[in-house]
Amino acid sequence: MSQKTIKITGWTLTIILGLVFTMSAFMKLTQNETALEQASSIGLDASTYQFIGIIEIISLILFIIPRTGVLGAMLLVAYLGGAIATHLQHQQPIAMAVIFQTLLWITAFIRFPELKQRIFLTKKVQQ
Repeated sequence: MSQKTIKITGWTLTIILGLVFTMSAFMKLTQNETALEQASSIGLDASTYQFIGIIEIISLILFIIPRTGVLGAMLLVAYLGGAIATHLQHQQPIAMAVIFQTLLWITAFIRFPELKQRIFLTKKVQQ
């Protein structure tokens, strides 16, 4: 694959993830009725759920900015890990969270080859 194709793929996946996380954070920040019902079903009050939305949007912004992208990716990975653990604890389906976690890792490896190199201890990537 050419560098241009890799770059386009990385940013396309970033945009898709950005839209999903933006929608999720928006529902939490606006105290959407469906979101509040889901929050209460796992024992979270409205203000805690809103705070989680703020963390989600900050992590997303960091992920989108190239200079802070690796940090943002790691924060979103942790966020989704927490979501998976919470869903498991409350016997709720985890498929969507796992799919987005996988997509996030793939996107991070495409956008940040140095991350892939550090995690898998492969040879240094030429910039």
